[in-house]
Amino acid sequence: MTAYKQAHSFHIPVMGLAYTIDSPIRVAQYGISSVISIIDDDLLEKMNAFYSQKFSLPYQEISQKVDDYRAKRITAYLNLVDTIVKDKFGKFKEELSESKSALENFLDMLPNKSSIKEGLSKMMEEGVVLKDTIKSYIDEHLNVGEIDVNIMTKIDKDNFKGSEQLPIEFNDAHASLRGFANSNLESSVVLSAGMNPRLYSYFENFEDFYPNSQNRLKKKIILKVSDFRSALIQGKFLAKKGLWVSEYRVESGLNCGGHAFATEGFLLGPILEEFKTKKEELQQDTHTVFIKALADKQIEIPNAPLDIKITVQGGVGTAAEHEFLITNYHVDSVGWGSPFLLVPEATSVDVDTRKLLAEAKESDLYLSDISPLGVPFNTIKGSSNEFYKQNRIEKNKAGSSCPKKFLALSKEFGPEGICTASKKYQDVKLEALDARKETMTTTNYDTAKNKITEKSCLCVGLANASYLENDIPIKGQQQGVVICPGPNMAYFDKEVSLSEMVRHIYGKITVLPETYRPNMFVKELKMYVEYLKNDIATFTDELSTKNVKKWTAFKSNLLDGIAYYQHLFADTSTRIQADILIYEKEIHTIEIPKL
Repeated sequence: MTAYKQAHSFHIPVMGLAYTIDSPIRVAQYGISSVISIIDDDLLEKMNAFYSQKFSLPYQEISQKVDDYRAKRITAYLNLVDTIVKDKFGKFKEELSESKSALENFLDMLPNKSSIKEGLSKMMEEGVVLKDTIKSYIDEHLNVGEIDVNIMTKIDKDNFKGSEQLPIEFNDAHASLRGFANSNLESSVVLSAGMNPRLYSYFENFEDFYPNSQNRLKKKIILKVSDFRSALIQGKFLAKKGLWVSEYRVESGLNCGGHAFATEGFLLGPILEEFKTKKEELQQDTHTVFIKALADKQIEIPNAPLDIKITVQGGVGTAAEHEFLITNYHVDSVGWGSPFLLVPEATSVDVDTRKLLAEAKESDLYLSDISPLGVPFNTIKGSSNEFYKQNRIEKNKAGSSCPKKFLALSKEFGPEGICTASKKYQDVKLEALDARKETMTTTNYDTAKNKITEKSCLCVGLANASYLENDIPIKGQQQGVVICPGPNMAYFDKEVSLSEMVRHIYGKITVLPETYRPNMFVKELKMYVEYLKNDIATFTDELSTKNVKKWTAFKSNLLDGIAYYQHLFADTSTRIQADILIYEKEIHTIEIPKL
């Protein structure tokens, strides 16, 4: 395989609202790419003030009284991050050219297949000591890590001024996009959580997303997808608007952090195989639609299809898995998320939460129903958010004060929307439940009550870690910290340095304890088997043909995935083969209900 052109073959995906809020400031100078969530403008505003003071840069507060304050706050923070990162990158390159030990330490963090490492190592072997020569090489070959941003497309609440609904462009996700589009960044926006046609159409308003006369995109689009079909549909939808998807970021449906969007039993390995075999088809099909749209808009047409990257993330934890994904599926980068929550140099996590993560076992990490979105959410037992939420429930004060309202998406009680984690919503629901209490069994009542009260205030809980870490005052109701690691967190048991984690990724050391950790594909398979069994066991509605067909297809897809893995690993790991056989037998015992 040819050497990597980038410094690194991994990236740090977005995590929560706060956990990667300043990761580019921490790691971009080393060529490491990371992703900032731009949902929470209040958090971004506070981080803007914090870092402006830390780096002695001018700061102008943008209050909620300012027109279009949400987008303006996002733009201001992203511009600040861009400024700080460029300054740190310049100083780091200077340090590398002046200090042999700094250069050696940096080279030790790079993968052996990195072309930058090859070039610099050769210069050192040949005894090149001239600062200007090394500096010139670094300037030419070393790139700063990408400062990408994430918009969860479902977080697109309508907004109001008084009782008057504002135009669509003031919806939350729309304003987030405008904030990024107006920033100085030359990077990508990662769109996650599925398709939002209105938001996708809004991209057409910003010229940075169209190719210039050199076929270059100043700002790019990355789609987080769970399968090839979704990638093709969304890619073509955007291409019809003259918008090119530069990267398809494939994520495991269940073996991931945060919200889990399960597939219909399609496993990660077969999904990646399809992307590998159909990448050119995806590129050509979208290109055909793309150039027609550009012609209609009278924009210069590229003389060849623009590049696309295929990347993957979700549950990777060893150098062997990392390398296998790159060599076998030809992916351009591998996302390492949850393990970086234990790296203080890379992510924003408070001390107590990081300790909780380090001590977590498999049984502590679970797929919960705490998200107001109604989507399964990976989290951990024993969080401070869980403590405060349970305390309110016991005092008959369930629910959040809901100060931010990003997830106030339920229109059950009116057009302005309400969050299912809010006290206002839960009070109404609990009152209605109590009115039926005498007609219910104790078990059914407790189950129904828990279903109402288990929702957590993610808007506050997912932001608090940064405030706690940086001693920024937290106002309002105590919500504690919500943390959203994937199941992979169970196998990492200590805080580690950035250098240690990066060298672990490239197989130079290991930071894992000497205990058994299942292969990432096996772990995902296990989760899907459990998901299907639970889906059938907890089903209480009237059985229909649709339900039976769904479960039958799910089971069939799992067995197809197992057949693929048995062929893939036929000549390699006997342990993986043995584990897969266990789940194949278990799947055969799953009985699909009959009508």
